[in-house]
Amino acid sequence: MTTERPCNCILPPHILEHLLQSDDREIREAALSSLLESSRLRGTRSTLASIAGAGGLLGNGRRTVFDAQHRRRLERATTARTEDDPPVADASVNAAFDGLGATRDFYLDVLKRDSIDGKGMRLNGYVHYGIAFNNAFWDGQEMVFGDGDSRLFSDFTGSLDVIAHELTHGVTEHTAALEYHNQPGALNESVSDVFGSVVKQWRLGQTAEQADWLIGEEIFTPGVGADALRSMKAPGTAYDSPLFGKDPQPARMSDYVQLPDTERGDFGGVHTNSGIPNKAFYLVATGIGGNSWGAPAAIWYEALKASSSTTTFQAFADTTYAKAGQLCGANSAEQQAVLAGWAGVEIAISGISPFAARGGGAAVSGNGTGSAALASRVDELTTQIKALTKEVNALKKVRV
Repeated sequence: MTTERPCNCILPPHILEHLLQSDDREIREAALSSLLESSRLRGTRSTLASIAGAGGLLGNGRRTVFDAQHRRRLERATTARTEDDPPVADASVNAAFDGLGATRDFYLDVLKRDSIDGKGMRLNGYVHYGIAFNNAFWDGQEMVFGDGDSRLFSDFTGSLDVIAHELTHGVTEHTAALEYHNQPGALNESVSDVFGSVVKQWRLGQTAEQADWLIGEEIFTPGVGADALRSMKAPGTAYDSPLFGKDPQPARMSDYVQLPDTERGDFGGVHTNSGIPNKAFYLVATGIGGNSWGAPAAIWYEALKASSSTTTFQAFADTTYAKAGQLCGANSAEQQAVLAGWAGVEIAISGISPFAARGGGAAVSGNGTGSAALASRVDELTTQIKALTKEVNALKKVRV
């Protein structure tokens, strides 16, 4: 297995590969160019990421946005906006600057984390990268944005959840360092989707019920037959069109997609199988109710910090359950929501019965497969948890 750092790109390779089959020459050429560039960058990122903690990167999370001027050599980019500058005429520069700031502020204000590495790492962003580059990526040191081809994809700086997703790859690298292969790699992608969505909800002031739970809906041009890159609420439904194919994400373990652990196989389907833990977080957040950046985000963040490079879905689920108990109390409504959320994707918490705390159901082993009976009762349990949460909130108001 390679130890080289992966290509943390927001656009799944299977979408670009599907576009290679288009009858439109311009679409094919843009897709091929983006695929080749992503592959080329894979070799350079391991070098860039190895100096991510070197001198010059520390600076209280200060932002600088550079203009790559459609070149692919970042050393030739020019400074477009710094922390001390007002907004500039270039909308892409301002959007990148604001997105970097919103993500930084979320991690500091909500999770008490000082920038990506927890030590005030500077946030550098590069806009107008290449020509018709259909992607955005984190290379271990900086964020890089393509302008899109203007046919199918628009400017990648226009999506806050995309920016937060990519920066969260940096957070993961500096905490659990999840391997970019198979289940740990899919979990790596899922954590980025989770906090990408949470940052957007936090910025917009949306509750878990109000949020759309879509990732990257803004990167498509108007009229393209796709809602978003991924749907956390309903994995597998983000798009279905002749151009992009059908969204391949599963929403439960019994539909886990076995793909080769190769670049062509997306390293075991990391962008595909991330739909399973994505759906689990959605179920937990809506089960608890209120703001996703409250207890749900805290539970996931603490579980990430307690994970290792080889953590699987089952291990992460068990850790979120334990962290929910530590943060919110044993058998609390929040811990029960975590239990129900993972059960909803057919992952049973090891050694725990989803219904024992409420006096119902038999114990379920933690083998990660679930059962038909368990799945059929998830909605019922989630409803009970929501009702309990409302009762607890009502009691708190009475006490006040």
